[in-house]
Amino acid sequence: MELYNLKHPSQKVSFKEAVQLGLGKDRGLFFPTQIPVLHDIEALLAMPFVERSKKVLGAWLASELGQDAVDKLVERAFNFDLPLVAVDEQRSCLELFHGPTLAFKDFGARFMAQCINAFAQDSRLTILTATSGDTGAAVADAFYGLDKVNVVVLYPKGKISELQEKMFTTLGNNIHTVAVASDFDACQHLVKQAFEDSDVRDGLHLNSANSINISRLLAQICYYFEAVAQSKQRHEADPVIAVPSGNFGNLTAGLFAKAMGLPVKRFIAATNANDTVPRYLETGDWQPNPTQATMSNAMDVSEPSNWPRVEAICEKLGWPLADLVGIRLSEAQTSEALAELYAKGYVSEPHAAIAARALTLNLVPDEVGIFLGTAHPAKFKDVVDRELNLDLPLPAELKAVEHKPILSAELAADFAQLKSHLFAVLS
Repeated sequence: MELYNLKHPSQKVSFKEAVQLGLGKDRGLFFPTQIPVLHDIEALLAMPFVERSKKVLGAWLASELGQDAVDKLVERAFNFDLPLVAVDEQRSCLELFHGPTLAFKDFGARFMAQCINAFAQDSRLTILTATSGDTGAAVADAFYGLDKVNVVVLYPKGKISELQEKMFTTLGNNIHTVAVASDFDACQHLVKQAFEDSDVRDGLHLNSANSINISRLLAQICYYFEAVAQSKQRHEADPVIAVPSGNFGNLTAGLFAKAMGLPVKRFIAATNANDTVPRYLETGDWQPNPTQATMSNAMDVSEPSNWPRVEAICEKLGWPLADLVGIRLSEAQTSEALAELYAKGYVSEPHAAIAARALTLNLVPDEVGIFLGTAHPAKFKDVVDRELNLDLPLPAELKAVEHKPILSAELAADFAQLKSHLFAVLS
C-alpha cells in the first residue's frame, strides 16, 4: 500500500511507515494513492463480520503485509458485537459501543495497537494523542501494559464527562494523562506542535493515535460494511447513513467504504453547534468559529483535522461535495432528539441522538437510514439522566473506575510546558 502526504505529494510512504509516522511533513495527512474497489459486494455482505473484515482490509494491506498477517490483526482487534437495532420503520442504530471502553473508538484503537505492536522495533515508542472524550479511553485500553509503548493523552479539563475521564485517567503504568486548561482544538494543536518539534518527535519516538493515523481509519471502514449487511437483511433499499461528526475521521472511513463499492445512498454529517462543515457545505467558506461546549462534547471540534481527506476522496472519485449533507443541531434540538428516541423505547446519548434527528430531517418516505451509536449512554450518564429523568445503571466497565482517583497532570495550553512535562515523565 502506498500513501502520499496531502500537503507534499512527493512524500510517499508505505502503510507501515504511515502508521509509525502518524503525520507527514508540515502536519500533512497521509492519503492512499489508490482506493481498492471490491467486487461481488453481495457475497461479501453475506459473510460474518470478522471474515468480511479480513477481505476488506486485505484489499488495502495484503500486498504489503500478507493476507495471513492481516487476518491475525483483524482477529485480535475485532472481538465484540455491533448490532443494528431498529428504532422505528425508517431508522436503525448501529451500536458501536460494545467494546472494552464502550465507544466506537475501540475499533480503530485496537487495530492500530495491534499494528504498532507488530511493527515495533527495539526503541520505545510514545503515542501522543488528543481526545474530546472517547479516543482517550480506547487508546489507553488498547495500549495499556505494552512493554514498548508509552501513551500520553491530552484532553480539555472540565469539558468531558467524569466517567469518560475516569476510563483513561485512572490507569497509570504506561498511560500518562494531561488535563489542558482549554478546549479540544487547543489539545489537538499541542499534539501537532509536538510532531513539528524535532527534539520531541525524534527524542521520544512520537506516534499519534488520533484519527489522523491511517490505521484507525482503515479499521473503521469495516463497520460500515457490517451496517449495510445487516440493513440489507431487512430492507432492499440502499441506506442513508448519518454520522455524528467531530474530527471527521468517522465520516472519512464511511466515504472510503463507499469508494470501495459499498452501496450507501448518501452520507449525512451531523454536528452540534460546532458547525464549521455544515456552514462550509452551504456557503463554500471555511470559517471556524471559537469552539462551543455542548452536551455532545466529543463533537466539540471547530477545526476537524480529517476534513482534507474528505475533500481528497470526493475529488479522487469525482463526487461533488454538494452530495454530502451537513446538518447542525442546537442544544434544544439535541434534547428533543433524546426525548423522541426515548419515547420510542430507545435510550440513547447526545451524539447518536443528533445523528438520529439528522436522519429524521433528511429522509424521504421511501428511504431507510442508519445512525451510528458511538458511545454507551452511561458514558454520558449525567446528561442522559438529566434530560430523560432517569438513573441509568452503570455497566461493569464504568463501575470499575467510578471511585478511582484521577492521575492526570494539569497544564496550560502552552507547548513549552508540555514539552518540559513530556521529557520529565518519559525520560
